[in-house]
Amino acid sequence: MSELKKDIRALSREELREFFVSQGDKAFRGNQVYEWLWQKSAHDFESMTNLSKETREALDAHFVINHIKVDSMQRSSDGTIKNAVRLHDGLVVESVLIPTKTRTTACISSQVGCSLDCKFCATARLKRMRNLNPDEIYDQVVAIDKESRLYHNRPLSNIVFMGMGEPLMNYKNVLKSIEMITSDDGLGMSPKRITLSTSGVPKMIKKMADDEVKFHLAVSLHSAIDEVRTSIMPFNTTFPLKDLKESLEYWYEKTKRRITYEYVVWKGINDTQKDIDALVRFCKYVPCKVNIIEYNPIDDGDYEQASAESLNNYINSLERHRIVVNVRRSRGKDIDAACGQLANKN
Repeated sequence: MSELKKDIRALSREELREFFVSQGDKAFRGNQVYEWLWQKSAHDFESMTNLSKETREALDAHFVINHIKVDSMQRSSDGTIKNAVRLHDGLVVESVLIPTKTRTTACISSQVGCSLDCKFCATARLKRMRNLNPDEIYDQVVAIDKESRLYHNRPLSNIVFMGMGEPLMNYKNVLKSIEMITSDDGLGMSPKRITLSTSGVPKMIKKMADDEVKFHLAVSLHSAIDEVRTSIMPFNTTFPLKDLKESLEYWYEKTKRRITYEYVVWKGINDTQKDIDALVRFCKYVPCKVNIIEYNPIDDGDYEQASAESLNNYINSLERHRIVVNVRRSRGKDIDAACGQLANKN
């Protein structure tokens, strides 16, 4: 029967108000239900205690709440938590809570599987099964906020769209979820605490700039040489560096916000001085910072972490050219929760 019912969270506040008027009830009931759905994250109509029994039964007759369920939760020795999140149709995605001394960050998925084909990433091997709805993205944040409060005694402070999927290939739903996460009607988080990470879809980066988004942008770069980037991220043939560069210049011109480049250095792939020089040149186009990310192997071992010497060569060259560089040590490796490892193994 639930297949015939509409997911109530697909309705706007105004549509909920109109529903109640059409039922001969007061419009403000729509406001009450909207608050239960988003601010209070109600998963069933029964828990909406300021509504009459008749009203709750009417809601149950017309609608369903397709909420997520945390199927399993794994805790790493370093405090990282990985959730296997079951969706209403039985599919599963993963999301991660990453704690530090000063913050807790939610790493959120936007697709079941992924639309792209990065060879170093476990998620890419799953292929894309479907996009997540705005409420499914929102629910991951709510679940991690609860875990942050429970296990780390503080609310969630930051969100990164770096989980499963390419967020810009699910643009409309991702932006709707961020709208609700940042709205006073939802979680009321500041957009400045949200970072969207993309492999680089130039047309959609420009659209984000035109839409005047207020969150931060990160780009998984990994090489500033087209042939090298294509060898590890084959979609680079469709979205070459020239187009990516142009879209990032457009982004900065419109938003005046610097870009973060995420960059993994692999042995024998992008660990030469030529690779370093190309990255330094690319960093000169728009104000940016570089996060050098520790590589986390995925089963077959085709890719290996570069030597400490290679990493130091990158760091020294970037710093010499006054480019901000951070080295990100991976968290949650013992539970396959680190960057590039999300693959629903469990």
